[in-house]
Amino acid sequence: MNSSFRVGRYRHYKGPEYVVLGVARHSETEEELVVYRQDYGERGLWVRPLKMFQETVTIDAQEIPRFAYVGEA
Repeated sequence: MNSSFRVGRYRHYKGPEYVVLGVARHSETEEELVVYRQDYGERGLWVRPLKMFQETVTIDAQEIPRFAYVGEA
């Protein structure tokens, strides 16, 4: 598993914050998935491929992280 990835609080590029609980492995494909909880509303649990979680998005011609590390949860 990716040892350089940090658990903690992240801010999505659209504004809301999420708490990353850890990285899991898909049972069939062994793809690494980030397990995270929204820190608002219903506080639902979500998973997203690690590569997608760490990628950048283009907003107003500027590359920014999809999720930016904020600090410890």
